[in-house]
Amino acid sequence: MSNALIVIDVQNDFCPGGALAVPEGDLIVPGINALMADFDVVVLTQDWHPAGHSSFASSHDGKAPYDMIDMPYGPQVLWPDHCVQGSDGAAFQKGLDQTRPDLIIRKGMNPAIDSYSAFYENDQKTPTGLQGYLRTRGVETLTMVGLATDFCVNFSAVDAAKLGFDVTVNQSLCRAIDLDGSLAAAQDGMRAAGVALT
Repeated sequence: MSNALIVIDVQNDFCPGGALAVPEGDLIVPGINALMADFDVVVLTQDWHPAGHSSFASSHDGKAPYDMIDMPYGPQVLWPDHCVQGSDGAAFQKGLDQTRPDLIIRKGMNPAIDSYSAFYENDQKTPTGLQGYLRTRGVETLTMVGLATDFCVNFSAVDAAKLGFDVTVNQSLCRAIDLDGSLAAAQDGMRAAGVALT
């Protein structure tokens, strides 16, 4: 049985100066790099949207970033354009160790569906392939770090717990957006799903 470190979306657009910056998002990078040596498997996830993605406010007339709309798969926050495929904003934060990871999972590529989780798109049906990869590597225990605690880390951790993994979120190596209490709600939801918060 092996363990895996899942590093969620440590990309330029989610760090200070980026299009959807998470406060202090860059400060977690040295700690993440140091932690990589402690794990059998290291996976990076990368938000990788086509231009004009349906989750972008700019794709909806009269809508502004952080407005809510209903999509066929449920409520959707509209975001500033971010992590557009091939852009500097979509690149990993320059300090992140990219030599150690075994796998990079790109998500959010379907223009019609957003994707917070490392395991499923937001329709909760379309898999990314990460579960199968981890199972073939014999991974049962996951530690999650990255950006942002209340969105992509939260959704990834809850999905992993539902899939039967033993999941810990290292909160010292995460940062949150915290929209209208979203951090506290995410923490409550993760605990309810059986995720350990350290």
